[in-house]
This record gives sequence, structure tokens and C-alpha cells, in this order.
Amino acid sequence: MTATLDYLVVLFNTTSGFNGANLGSDEKELVQLMWQVVDLANKKTGKLCEVLIRPDNLELTEEFKKETGLQEEAISAAEPLENVLNQFNQLVANEPSLGVGASFCLCTDGQLHIRQVLHPEASNKNVMLPECFHSFFDLRKEFKKCCPGAPDLKDLGVQVMANYLNIETDPASYRGAALQVQTMVHIILKLISDPIHHRFSNPERVNHKFETGTCSKMEIVDDNTVIRARGLPWQSSDQDIGRFFRGLNIAKGGAALCLNAQGRRNGEALVRFVSEEHRDLALQRHKHHMGNRYIEVYKATGEDFLKIAGGTSNEVAQFLSKENQVIVRMRGLPFTATAEEVLAFLGPSCPVTGEKEGILFVKYPDGRPTGDAFVLFACEEFSQNALKKHKDILGKRYIELFKSTAAEVQQVLNRYTSAPLIPISPPIIPVLPQPFVPPPSVRDCVRLRGLPYIASIEDILEFLAEFTMDIRPHGIHMVLNQQGRPSGDAFIQMKSPEWAFLTAQKCHKRTMKDRYVEVFQCSAEDMNIVLMGGTLNRNGLSPPPCKLRRLSPPGYVFPTPTAVIPAEAAGLYQPQMLLNPRALQPPTAFYPAGTQLFVNYAAYYPSPSGSTNSLNYFASPAAPPTVAQPGAMVRMQSLAYNNTGVKDILNFFQGYQYASEDGLKRKNRPESVMMMMMMNNLYEQPISNALLTCPALQPAKQAVQDRNRSHWDPLCGPSAAVERPTRNIMGTHYKTL
Repeated sequence: MTATLDYLVVLFNTTSGFNGANLGSDEKELVQLMWQVVDLANKKTGKLCEVLIRPDNLELTEEFKKETGLQEEAISAAEPLENVLNQFNQLVANEPSLGVGASFCLCTDGQLHIRQVLHPEASNKNVMLPECFHSFFDLRKEFKKCCPGAPDLKDLGVQVMANYLNIETDPASYRGAALQVQTMVHIILKLISDPIHHRFSNPERVNHKFETGTCSKMEIVDDNTVIRARGLPWQSSDQDIGRFFRGLNIAKGGAALCLNAQGRRNGEALVRFVSEEHRDLALQRHKHHMGNRYIEVYKATGEDFLKIAGGTSNEVAQFLSKENQVIVRMRGLPFTATAEEVLAFLGPSCPVTGEKEGILFVKYPDGRPTGDAFVLFACEEFSQNALKKHKDILGKRYIELFKSTAAEVQQVLNRYTSAPLIPISPPIIPVLPQPFVPPPSVRDCVRLRGLPYIASIEDILEFLAEFTMDIRPHGIHMVLNQQGRPSGDAFIQMKSPEWAFLTAQKCHKRTMKDRYVEVFQCSAEDMNIVLMGGTLNRNGLSPPPCKLRRLSPPGYVFPTPTAVIPAEAAGLYQPQMLLNPRALQPPTAFYPAGTQLFVNYAAYYPSPSGSTNSLNYFASPAAPPTVAQPGAMVRMQSLAYNNTGVKDILNFFQGYQYASEDGLKRKNRPESVMMMMMMNNLYEQPISNALLTCPALQPAKQAVQDRNRSHWDPLCGPSAAVERPTRNIMGTHYKTL
């Protein structure tokens, strides 16, 4: 709107809750509208008008009644919001000072009245707002244009602007909203008069609806425009997110629902706004409600948004090029399903946009179908008809249908097209160094308990203050729960027990983000107990919370390994598994982040990421290069993919590790095991094989004879094939039975 306006309608809202700078932050309903018309051309004003609104839930405090002069009886007798908005439109249009065909625009004190109150409440009550509420002037911004030397926008207010312009107010004649409107009118008249002569043009715009679109990974996204919404209903769509943030301008295609590792929604979304101002207003909606659920709103980064919403596929870009389309995801399609069969399944009640061109099948890089597809519909009605076919049968399979988003299309396509066709086994020898974990008896660690769930590594460093210089490299480890969220605990590895003691003494019950944090001195063994799912408290240690067979101790000491891979054994490994040998790290029972030994154990998150590798690998004491010692390697096959851990294998071979070849006692001695590895592929997925190295040939033969094709516990998986070991003086190798 660049043309000169004839009239301004100064508008002021009052809710039954917070007003002023916190207006709209508590989701309280409107109870009062007050306005006055200003004739910009003739510098005249109309009469002051007021209308009350009956909320659905009326609760007025005594402080509110005193400040506003409003009473419950008068508000209870008022009309609901929809009727009041129609009444407002008619009263403004019939204003005597407004001529026929005259244009007018609303003017408010800041953004909150329109963006944080009127639009969200109208959306929650399914009320259609008149067109005049989709554009308005922010008096603070207009004032700042005329008076650059005035205070910042966040410090401005009606009274501050009046004092800056030397405008006198009359609190005795007016109170509450009436006083605010009268003061705003005087400010406007001052701005349009000599010597300022300000012209009101280019008002603020409020988007009518959320616009879908695509986002390229090469696009630059400002970190100050992105938020993360958490706690969304699983069936919510990007349009539902647009409704939740109604009144704020979301960038085109700026709502991206997040998916978990299984490709299902995890209740989170990343939302990108057009400016930092709108992002800050969105943060004020923290714990506002979507239906019966409250939604948490936090800051996020542009990188986070691009990881979810960004894409590079031309096929996806072409599919999403049709704007304002409703997307539905189909899951569970037969692998032989064609576009014609999908169209026939949907039927004439829900025509697909562009017919075959409106269907996108998701495929692996080699062209094999995944069973997923996305379908475009021209309107909400057609998509709702399609969703009614949820779990209907196509061929011999039932089909799941969900509302989807452009960002979800990008995520699903990226997930399937970015994976290589042939998984390659990783090197046996770790590429990254193992993190240093001291012996269990040394109490050179501290445990932080009661951390805020939003606490970051930087917050922990700030909390520890002067003790940050005494933390080992990669020595901050945060504990996550089964949902991958922070549990409120963290472990810090200090350089010595003395520093750990001082840290616990000085930092205990310091505050972090309004919460006090408990700090205890502990050891690496304590850290491993929590890692394995147990609990650690001031009274002692509790075991992991599930019934398991007897497990070996959490820490092991292994005998000195050979420093090289023998030539005879090298032929047994794939080329990519042969790396330059190196000395192994000190003994540890550290379980990396990529491994979850038991499904009901808490995950362990070492920070920063990349400080550990993804192999289930027990390191041995470092040793100088030596001649290979006699020994035998046992190979296990057909292990359960998901339920087999290193300790399960130790239990399986319990009683077969000898301290020496001529040992007379048979008992479980973990130190007789030189090295054990569970083999994963490059994507941290087990490939059902494991290698066990014994110090002598005889106990290995006995183990193979007794345990070959023995069954695991029924909960652990199928039988395991144990292959016969052999011994060579230059090293160890094995052959199949």
C-alpha cells in the first residue's frame, strides 16, 4: 500500500490477562476493543468508541478490575468475538467522518495487538478476520522513522513517545485503554503536522495463510529467523504449524516437520520466519497450546533448518513446483504398484493434481521401490477424502495415508538417495582414538546432576568457570534418555582426582539457568554404571534396571596384543580392513554412542561428536612392537542383529578362557582374552559376526567343541555358529568347519 491514506483507525486491545509488554503471552482472551478514527488530510479525529467481548472463560483479577475499570457483569453481557468483529467493521465503515470510498488502515502501539492477540485468538475460535486486520501501522516504527534519535523500539511506549514530543496527557479524564488511545491520537497528529510532516505509507502485512515451497541446500538461512517447536501431535501438518503461529509471517516453505531414524515424525518441527522480529514474537508463544497439547518453542539455527528442509533433487523440485497443493504420503505400497493402480485406489472422489505427474514414488538409488509415495491434491477437501482411505487394501497390503509437507518429501528422498548401494565393512582397527577413561579406582571425574534440559556444552563450561582449564580433552559427556533427549546428567573427566575434588566442593549447588546443580566426585567405574543403565546416587550404586544373566565386571585388563597383523592372517581380511597398525589405548569399558547394548538402557552421548568411533571394541594396554605370540582366534556367525552385546558373548564363552596353555583351573578370567570385536558395517549396523582372540589354542578348541551351534537365551536370538580355531607360530587365523 504505497498510496496516501485518508484515515487511520487507532486500535487498542485489552485481554483478561497480561497487558503491556506481555500482551498475549499468557493466551488469555480479548475482553475489550477501543478505537478512534483520525482524519489525516484534515487533521481531525472522530469519536472514541468501545466494545466489550465475552470470552469463553471469564476470570478477572482484582488488579485487572482496578486498572481497567471493567466488571464481570458488563463483560458477561457482551457479544462473542465473531459478532464484535462484524460490529467493529460496520461502525468504522459508518463513521461520519469517513467519506464514500475512503481508505483506512489500523494503527497500533507495537506488534502485539494484531499479531499476538487478534490473529491467534481468531484462529483458535475459527473466526474469519475482516481484510482490514491483515495490514496495520506500527506507531513505534513510524515514530522511529521521524525521530531517529529516540530510544530503541524495544524501549518505546506510548508514554515515552508522548514525552519525547512534549505531549501532555490527562490521566484524570481518561483511564486504561481510553487514555492509551487518546495519547496515540495526539502523537499521530503531532507527526503529520509541522515541522515533521510524516506520511503513513507501506504498512505491516500479515500473511493470510502459510505458503508451501521448496528450499535448496545451497540457500543461506539466517540463524536469527529459525525456531524449533517441540511436542507437536504426530498427525500435525505444516498447515497446523501455520495455524499455531498465525499472525506471524513464516517464510515460504518455512515449516519442516522432523522425522526419526525410522522415517516417522518425532513431534518436532523447524520453522523459519521472514525476520528476526517475527522469530522473537514466536518465542513468546512458548508453551502455548495446540489443541490439548502445549508446544515448546526454542531457538534453532539455519544449519538445523537446511538439514531437514534442504534438498538438491531436481525430481523433487519439479514435483513440488505446483504451489498451494496439499501433499499426502502413502506408505506400505506393494513394490509392484504403478501410478494407474494408485489413481484407481484413490478413486474419483479425490482426483490427483496432474494425475500421474502428481504422484512421486520413492525409490532406492538402484531404482528399487521403497513402498512410499507422495500425492498432490488441489484442495483440502480432496486430501480429506483421500485420508478416509487410510488402511484400505491395495493388492494384498493395507495402505497408510498421512498428511505431509514439502520438507518431509525432501527428508524422505534424501534419506533413501544418500545411502550407498553396497554396505562396506569397516576397518577392524579403529580409525579414531579411543577416549581416555582412567582406571575405575581413580576418582578423577565429576558428575553433574539436575542440569536444565536445554543446557549445552557451553553452559556447562560457563558453569564450571575457573575449573574448565582442568578438563581433559573431549572430557565432557552428556547422558541422554531412550528418546535421545538430555536426562539432566553429565560426566566431566578432570585432569586429576585433586581437581575433581575441588570442582565438586566449589561448584556444588551452583545455579545454571535458575536451577541449582549438584556436583559429585566419582570415578570412571561410576560413569560406566550409568552408561549401562544403572543409577548413581549419593548412597551408592544400583545395577541396571533389567534382569540379565550374570555379566562380567564393567572394566577389563587384557594381555599385550601383537603389534602387527601377520602375513598369513592378512589374507583373511578384505583390503579396506587392512590399515596401518598402531598401539592400542589403555584398558577401558567405554561404550560408544553408536552402540546400544540393551533397549531399555539409557543412551550415552560423548561430546563433542566424533570423539569416539562406532565399533564395539575393547582396547588393550599399549605395548611396543613385539613378535607375534601363539594364540587362536574364534569366529562367531549368525548372531542376533539387535540383541547381542559384548557381554553376552563373554557369558556365552564363560569358563573357557585360560590364564596359560597349561592352566589347571577352568574359571572365568577376562584378562585371558586378548581382544574381542563385534563387526559393524560403515553405517554402524551389526553384520552378525564377532571375533574372539584367546591366548592359547587348547581352550579355544574346547570352546568350539562344546559351544558350536549352541543356542542363546530365547530373548537374545538364534543359535550361533562357532568356527574351529587353528594356531600358527607367526600369528593367528581361523578356518571354517
